[in-house]
Amino acid sequence: MKTLTLDVEYDCEFDLFGLVSSTREHTLAWILNRALKLRLVKQQDLIYDLFNKGRLVISNYLYATEHFTLRLLRNRSVDPSPLKKPYLAPDIKEYDYLLQISNGTGLLAAEELLAQLTALPEVQLVSQFDPNDLKFKENLLF
Repeated sequence: MKTLTLDVEYDCEFDLFGLVSSTREHTLAWILNRALKLRLVKQQDLIYDLFNKGRLVISNYLYATEHFTLRLLRNRSVDPSPLKKPYLAPDIKEYDYLLQISNGTGLLAAEELLAQLTALPEVQLVSQFDPNDLKFKENLLF
C-alpha cells in the first residue's frame, strides 16, 4: 500500500522575540504595558492536545489594534505535562517568554523594541528570532 505524506510549508509573517525573565507572567505583562504603553490583556490559555502524548497549556496575553497585534506567550506549559519537552517552542526552550508581533511599525519596530526590552531590569536577556527557521513554527500560528 502506498503512503502519501502531506508537506505543508508555512510562511510566518511576524517578528518573534525570546525573553528570559524570572518575573511572573502577569507582572511581566504589567511591566510591558507600562514600558511600551500597551494594554496587554490576559486571554484564554492556548491548549494543544498532542494525541496520546499529553497536552500543553500556554498562557496568552494579547494587545491588538487595527494596525498590529502583539502577544506575550509563556514558552513552558502552565499545567504539569508528561511531555519530555513541555514547551511551545522547544527549539528555544532557554527563553521563558515569547513576544510575537504582527505588523509592528514605529515604536514597535524590531530594532526599537529590542532596545526597549533590553533596558528593562526585569528582563535578563532578549533575542530576536526568525520564526521561519524554527522547527516547531506551526505552534506559533493562531
